[in-house]
Amino acid sequence: MHLTFLGTCAGTEPMPDRKHTSFAIEYNGKVYWFDAGAGCSYTAHLLGIDLLSVRAIFISHTHMDHVGGLANLLWDIRKLNGREKDPARRISDRRIDLFIPDLQVWQGVRQVLHGTEGQFAIDFDLAATDYADGAIFGDGDFQVRALHNRHLGVPATGEAWKSYSFGIEIAGKRIVFSGDIKDVAELEPLLQDCDLLLVETGHHKVEDLCTYAREQPVKRLGFLHHGRAILADPAGQERKARHIFGDDVFLAADGMRIDLSTL
Repeated sequence: MHLTFLGTCAGTEPMPDRKHTSFAIEYNGKVYWFDAGAGCSYTAHLLGIDLLSVRAIFISHTHMDHVGGLANLLWDIRKLNGREKDPARRISDRRIDLFIPDLQVWQGVRQVLHGTEGQFAIDFDLAATDYADGAIFGDGDFQVRALHNRHLGVPATGEAWKSYSFGIEIAGKRIVFSGDIKDVAELEPLLQDCDLLLVETGHHKVEDLCTYAREQPVKRLGFLHHGRAILADPAGQERKARHIFGDDVFLAADGMRIDLSTL
């Protein structure tokens, strides 16, 4: 039961040693993917994460720093599946669920994939769906719940929300991933008995996030989707965070791995 950060940078220009936002959770022989910033599948494969074990992909919203690696992720899965010699390892006839809040963007990704070698012919089931608030996925004791936020504004009447945060439950452990948010208080409905809060710093100050989280039922606090302040001075920003929240806070780095069973 591990979580690996594949990209921890906000939507900046390319930064040394940091790709855009993405992380993967490995549990019971399956991989669950959250956001897909550029280079995420490259990083995962080189870290030894089995792309042929991907069961579901969850996209919080469709800004480029969260979906820029989606087409490449799916292409790498196809490529690895085609090269796999062991029939037991191939994912033929298996299903990968993709949850994406804007199906029009998904159609664009599909067009890109269709235009590549082999027109993205696959022998596994890839099912894309949009979603709304509430429980969106269940696989045994791995559950995901979505909650809309105002990062992309309030939709017009009759239109759907396009940006979400996620509550993730794994064998009794509760993780909250903010996605990109307008206001950290939007997360409150997800925070009950929260073992780990992963919150973006691209649009918020570390001191504000720590002050808020300190008053919530949050046991451990992790920062990702790093903005300019952390990118410029990670050590100084971490000291500030620890001064406010305590020792159970960290700044995620690309390749960092967390044993979720220890939360």
